[in-house]
Amino acid sequence: MRKRTKVLIGVLITVVILIIAGWVGWQQLHYPAMDAAVTAAKEADDEGNVLYFAGDEEKPLVIFYPGALVDAESYSVWAAGLAEKGYPVAIVKMPFNMAVLAGNRAEEVLKEIPHSSYVIGGHSLGGVMASRFAANQLAENDNELKGVFFFASYPDEKGSLADQSIAVLSLSGSQDQVVNQENWQAARSLLPETTTFQTIEGGNHAGFGTYGVQKGEAAADLPNEAQQEAIIEQMAAWLSELE
Repeated sequence: MRKRTKVLIGVLITVVILIIAGWVGWQQLHYPAMDAAVTAAKEADDEGNVLYFAGDEEKPLVIFYPGALVDAESYSVWAAGLAEKGYPVAIVKMPFNMAVLAGNRAEEVLKEIPHSSYVIGGHSLGGVMASRFAANQLAENDNELKGVFFFASYPDEKGSLADQSIAVLSLSGSQDQVVNQENWQAARSLLPETTTFQTIEGGNHAGFGTYGVQKGEAAADLPNEAQQEAIIEQMAAWLSELE
């Protein structure tokens, strides 16, 4: 009995150590929001799994999936700026900051936030998962979905939009060193002819949020503030065509 107790204690200690090690490792890997984004996030309503920047409910609701391991608050600068132009933005918080773990979380947003129409998109892995959600919605004839957008991202086969006539915006940075350019080019075949491709000159992968330099990428020539402004302008111009 005493031996069994010692074994159980040993197992519990090992489990606790593994949990702590995993948490510490995750903290070191993930990308927290910088001060400017933390400040901008204060303009949002924190509704559990969503950071909501209120706007005109008659304009398309912008649903956004963050990139892998990036805090949702990191996208608050451009989200707040877009909301100032009247477009409501819902940044979806993901389990462990991984959209792949909750690809259908936009369903909660659509149920909880009043809207007349919406667009959905995301950054990097978030864009992949957003396109999968969009493809499923279009297969079910969702008339409220008006567009899909990608920030330094592209769809995979499960999120193919090739046979759709929906509006799509693909926004990239000329100095992006994270996106696999060969895969990005190949994925163009999964996008419809209605896709608008825009490049932010001097922008990089991490510049689609405000969380500093991303692993494997050098700092961009374009200041983060300028890239955020470019995102706001590009998104506002695209969205205005959908109203």
